[in-house]
Amino acid sequence: MTASKPPIPRPPFQELLELRNDTAQPLYQQLEDQLTRLIGEGTLPPGTTLPAERQLAERLSISRTTVQRSYNALRQRRLLSAQGRLGSIVQGPGPRLHSGMDRLKGFTEEMRELGRVPSSRILEREVVTDRSISSIFGRPSNAAFLRLVRVRSGDGVPMSREAAWYNLERAPDLATDDLSGSVYARLAALGLPLVRCDQTIEAAEPTEEECAIFGFRQPVPCLLIKRRSYGADGDMLEYVEGLFRGDTYTYRLTLTI
Repeated sequence: MTASKPPIPRPPFQELLELRNDTAQPLYQQLEDQLTRLIGEGTLPPGTTLPAERQLAERLSISRTTVQRSYNALRQRRLLSAQGRLGSIVQGPGPRLHSGMDRLKGFTEEMRELGRVPSSRILEREVVTDRSISSIFGRPSNAAFLRLVRVRSGDGVPMSREAAWYNLERAPDLATDDLSGSVYARLAALGLPLVRCDQTIEAAEPTEEECAIFGFRQPVPCLLIKRRSYGADGDMLEYVEGLFRGDTYTYRLTLTI
C-alpha cells in the first residue's frame, strides 16, 4: 500500500494580490485581473473557495463594493460560482462537465466523449478479503478481491477519487495486469465485458485527503456514486464507490413518459 504524500502548503492567496492606488486602473479591475491570473496559472485551482466579499474586503482594506464588482465580473465569465455565506468557488477556465447517464461507460470513455484527456493515478492496489464486500458481491466471506484506489483526472485536473473492488474469481488476471488505463477495456479484452450496472448517486462531503486531492481549501459538496456492474452471464464483476467533485461535475438525464 502506498501512502499519499501530504499537500505542499501554499501561502494565502490574498498575500499574492498587489492592489495599487497610484495607477489609473480601478481597484476592482486590478482585483479581477489578478484573480484571473491566479486562476489561469493554477495557483487557485478549480474547487478553491474564495472568502466572502466582506471578508476579503476587510483583509485587503478595500470596500466591499470593490470586491463585489470583481466577483460579479468573474461569475459572468464563469470563473467563479456563488456559494452564499461560504464565499465563492473557483470554476476554472473550462465549462462544467455535463455527463449523460444513458448507458454504462467507464471514466476513460466518458472523458473522451467530453473532449478531455483521461488519466489515472493509482493510490492503493492490493488483493483483499472483506466480509462486507463479499456480501455485496454475494460471494463467500473468504473470497478474494482486487481493491484498486485511483485518482481519475481529465486534462490533468483531478475529477474523482474511486475505490473499486473486482471479482478475482472471474477475472484473476486483474491481480497482475497493468491497470493504469481503462479497467473496463481490460475486462472486455479478457472476454468479460460489462453489460449493465445498478448505480446510485448521493451528496457527500469530501474527507481531508480528498480535499487535498481536489485542491479544496475547505470541503465542497461532492457526488458519491456507488455502482455494481455485471457481465453478460449476470455475475457481478465490479463494485465502485467514486467521489466526484461537485463544483465541476453534473449529470444529465433525459426522461420520457
